[in-house]
Amino acid sequence: MQVMKSRGIVGFPAFHYKVSMMISLHELTIFLGWCTTINIGILLFSTLMTTLTKSFAASLHSRLFQLDPASLPKMYFEYLGNYKILIIVFNLVPYLALRIMA
Repeated sequence: MQVMKSRGIVGFPAFHYKVSMMISLHELTIFLGWCTTINIGILLFSTLMTTLTKSFAASLHSRLFQLDPASLPKMYFEYLGNYKILIIVFNLVPYLALRIMA
């Protein structure tokens, strides 16, 4: 890590520092691994809560957002599917690519 003191505004001392950091491929792999793990945990929790509390969640969301209760299961399914695709594209695939490279 390289620390450089900045000049600041004329007449005022510079009390902040600019930090220049490079992340290694190993650290990026670990970061993406944890991101994938946490996001899959959130997806599983959301799926369980949506499945186990279907009637309660549907009545609550239909009252809060003035939605048709019949359309909510489709919305839940789309939400979970889109979230899963985002996890795969932005977390899992880069993680696996870095694992293959290392």
